[in-house]
Parts: sequence; structure tokens; C-alpha cells
Amino acid sequence: MGKLRFNNFSLVLVIPCYNESDRLQPKLFYSFLQKHKNIAILFSNDGSSDNTLNVLQEIRGKAPDRVFIDNIETNKGKAAAVRSGFLYAEKHLNFDKIAYLDADLSTSLDECLKLSEFIDSKIFFVFGSRISKIDNIISRKFFRFFTGRFIATFISRQLGLSVYDTQCGCKIFRADLAKQLFKEEFISKWLFDVELFHRLIHLIGKSSIKNTVREIPLQSWIDASNSKVKTSYFFTLWYDFILISRKYKKQAISSWKVIPQNNF
Repeated sequence: MGKLRFNNFSLVLVIPCYNESDRLQPKLFYSFLQKHKNIAILFSNDGSSDNTLNVLQEIRGKAPDRVFIDNIETNKGKAAAVRSGFLYAEKHLNFDKIAYLDADLSTSLDECLKLSEFIDSKIFFVFGSRISKIDNIISRKFFRFFTGRFIATFISRQLGLSVYDTQCGCKIFRADLAKQLFKEEFISKWLFDVELFHRLIHLIGKSSIKNTVREIPLQSWIDASNSKVKTSYFFTLWYDFILISRKYKKQAISSWKVIPQNNF
């Protein structure tokens, strides 16, 4: 199948889905698409065994020129689903920016769009941060908040970067950067966000990140029920950390196509 000939989208939203038929909210997608005519939504269906694909096809039926489905036959995990969606977009669509966010819309479509507006000729990667402030609404279950902060602190030290929330499921990239970051498969199904930061360091170096990347506090984030990440994963994710750390310590920076800072 050749490249689809659509007008250039300002933003493509990739939404990984695995057995999401009960959590998908078609009306929110319809409303968003009606308001924003230059945005595409790409659902990456990760081998769902429930009615997810039918729900996605119903959503696509409302706007077939701006809603797309990357249907993966067997379940491969969130990392593979997100990457598959990005590769699908790169192959079939024309776009300036591309993002991914969770199907439960813990981060809303409108807020993801708002964050994407920070990307320009100098800023090429923006991600949401679930930091609770006096003027926002961040609702997280205590155990997930506690373990999340513990993990986030560990990640920040491993990366050598002052990042508050690497695991927030709302990240937006300029198209040229995304092409490089998602070229290779990820090691971990759930910690691929950490790998993205490692890859970013290899591409531009730590010194350039503070001038080209923005971590922006979300105005609202609501912890959805029925998370696909099992609580028990907290006790086994450390093995993934070890594998990731070993890979990117061994991998020479020269093995990546380094992006000159003056290109952004």
C-alpha cells in the first residue's frame, strides 16, 4: 500500500488500544475532530480480544479521512503498539508533529493539543508532567503515586537528567525527531519511555536537552481504573532497567544519526 495522499496534518495522535471497548469514549473523539480539522487520530489496536476493533471502526466511520487504524493481529504490549502506530503514520501520512496518549484519556485530547503548541523551530519534544499544584487537578491512587515517585526518582538518576515524570502517557514530538526515536524496537513493554530519553541523549547530548525539550505540568489528569500495568510489575521492572542501562551504556553515540542542534 502506497503513501496515502492527504493534506498535511499539523498533528497526529497515536492511541494504543488493548481491550479498551469499555473505556473508549467515542463522543469525545467525535467532538474533538469536529473542532480541529487539521488533526488526525491513529488508533493502534494491539491484538485486542474484545470488541475494541468494532468500536474503533465505528469512530473511523465518522471521519474516515482523519481517523486511521493500525490493526496488530497479536498482542505485543504498549511499547510495540505505540511504535507500530508511529511507523504506520510515517509510512502513510504527512504530518508536522506526532504524539501518543492513553486510550482512557487520562490526559485529555484538548490538553495534548495544547502541549503540542509549544513545539516550534527550537522545541522539538514536549511531554506532560503529573505534578500536583494549587491550580491543577491531578488525581492518582496512593499506591500508584507512591511507586510512581519512587520509580521516577530512580529514572532521573539513571538518566542524569532532572525529569519529574518520564512515565506520563502524553508525549509530543516533531516529525523529524520521532523518525529517529522510533526506528528501533524497544526492550521493555512498559518502560519504553525511559528508552526514549536514552535515545534522545544519544541523538543530541544532555547539554542540548534543556534548550530543546519541555516538561509541562498538566492542568488535569485523572487516574483511570483497570490499568493494564499489573501492580506486581513494580517488583519485576528492575530487570528491565538493568537491560536498558546495559544497552545504552554499551551503544556508542556514533551509532545514532546525531541531529545537529542548529536544525531545530
